[in-house]
Amino acid sequence: MDRSLLKQNPFFLDDEDIKWVEKTLEGMTREEKAGHLFCISPQGLERETIVEQLKLKPCGLMLRPFDSKDVVDAVNLINEISDVPMLLAADLEKGANGISNQGTTMGSPLAIAATDDAEYAYKLGEVCAEEGRALGLNWTFGPIVDINVNPFNPITNVRTFGSDKDRVKKMGLAYIEAAQSRGMAASAKHFPGDGIDFRDQHIVGTTNSLSVEEWNNSFGDIYKACIDAGTMSIMVGHIYQPAWAKKINPELRDKDMLPASMSPELVQGLLRGELNFNGVIVTDATTMTGFMEAMPRPQLIPQVIASGVDIILFSLNFAQDVKYILAAMENGTLNEARVDEAITRILAMKAALGLHKKIEKVDLEKAEQIVGSEKHWSWATEIADKSVTLVKEENGVLPLTPEKYKRILFIPIEGQPDKFAHNRIRSGASAMMGELLKKEGFEHVEILSQDSETFQHMRVVEWVQEHFDAIVYCANFGTTSNQTVVRVQWPNNNMSWCPNFVHTIPTIFISIENPYHLIDVPRVRTYINAYSPTDTTIKAVVDKLVGRSEFKGTNPVDPFCGLWEAKL
Repeated sequence: MDRSLLKQNPFFLDDEDIKWVEKTLEGMTREEKAGHLFCISPQGLERETIVEQLKLKPCGLMLRPFDSKDVVDAVNLINEISDVPMLLAADLEKGANGISNQGTTMGSPLAIAATDDAEYAYKLGEVCAEEGRALGLNWTFGPIVDINVNPFNPITNVRTFGSDKDRVKKMGLAYIEAAQSRGMAASAKHFPGDGIDFRDQHIVGTTNSLSVEEWNNSFGDIYKACIDAGTMSIMVGHIYQPAWAKKINPELRDKDMLPASMSPELVQGLLRGELNFNGVIVTDATTMTGFMEAMPRPQLIPQVIASGVDIILFSLNFAQDVKYILAAMENGTLNEARVDEAITRILAMKAALGLHKKIEKVDLEKAEQIVGSEKHWSWATEIADKSVTLVKEENGVLPLTPEKYKRILFIPIEGQPDKFAHNRIRSGASAMMGELLKKEGFEHVEILSQDSETFQHMRVVEWVQEHFDAIVYCANFGTTSNQTVVRVQWPNNNMSWCPNFVHTIPTIFISIENPYHLIDVPRVRTYINAYSPTDTTIKAVVDKLVGRSEFKGTNPVDPFCGLWEAKL
């Protein structure tokens, strides 16, 4: 690899830094090189687990959320026993809750988009970097710069900065600037762009079906801006982009097309070539079906590196995957020069972060002063206040006060708890809102249980009219890995739960997370989007419902989903 590239964007290394990179690479055995191509995720932070995982010397670890003390202990152990400094990463998409149970949850990227203020995207990057760095991290898998084009996509949704390309770009750039100016490498994701398809790469390969021109004017524009701004890394998804792949290679047959995570056309041709990205390229998780379905794993793993990717994220069996790399190097299907180039970029990013210099031991007491600080939570409160959006309102229905409505029927509709939800309030979030309403002085607030027999009979409309003055639906369905839809699922598939009362009693529908529920309740006349299932957001919604605070959010997507009847 031309050493002059290490002096350029995004590394900007000096001669001493480059000497360290070259010397470190020269000192690696072939086995150590193979191990260094992986960033793995330990299944727990116990000492024995970490020591075992580091035997094959990966380039880094991606950590899951634990208590701050456990994270600090693990990071100090990792740094102590690593010969080469480690990249320590986490999914810091909506705050430091992605690494610590005590970390600040700023709100989903879509909530931040709803404020229509890029300063909050900057603050998101600031919190992720300051709290993450306090715990010893140096790499964030963010920002997400996907575009919410398809309301049926089950994985982008609130994880993006919305459907407007310019807003996504502006907020993504703000996050990158804030994070990297504080010593945290950013990773724009998921190249070549999610949000067009209606499927999730965790369970199937997906496609960005835009034409070359459409892609250039949307995702291409965003990624070029991120690259020019110096993002140190880009995460490639298990996403096909046929138009660009065939433009790069006109002879490419459909059956030979590969997702970006292993496509030489999309990595070398588009990302390195057309967009001139010089930084580190990392795959999305290689445990996903969207990755695994392309070819047998013994071929897959070497193909990733051969295509131009630098780091393989996760492993089904780390030792076995390393053997696949070594076998490919041995039989010549993976050129060692390509391996050296990948490791050179990995080491260059470590040097750009200053990891080759002294790494200070993480001090838990100091970290606890930063993680979940009062200042950061105050920003989260501001975001909640400025993001909650009144999408449409029946004239005169709000505010919801005891003077206007004595008896409230509150109907919580809950999705399944999410084991992948890093410190997010999921299960019970809607009922929590109902409990807050109970404290607002109404004569009676009845929170309907999902196993209630009341809604099992055909006279439910009459019963509601006889006993209540207003109805509040609160839906808690959000994005999570390994699902196909984020839609309202009525309890027991019973149509009696549907909003059959809109013509006879004031009916309000609140979506705690997914902004597209008007697909399923288009005739509801008062509809609110909240974007985040957090304490701060739930309180903000109640404040606005009862009139203590006005609605300030701006629609960051089309909540009507193009449906004429949803606008009525």
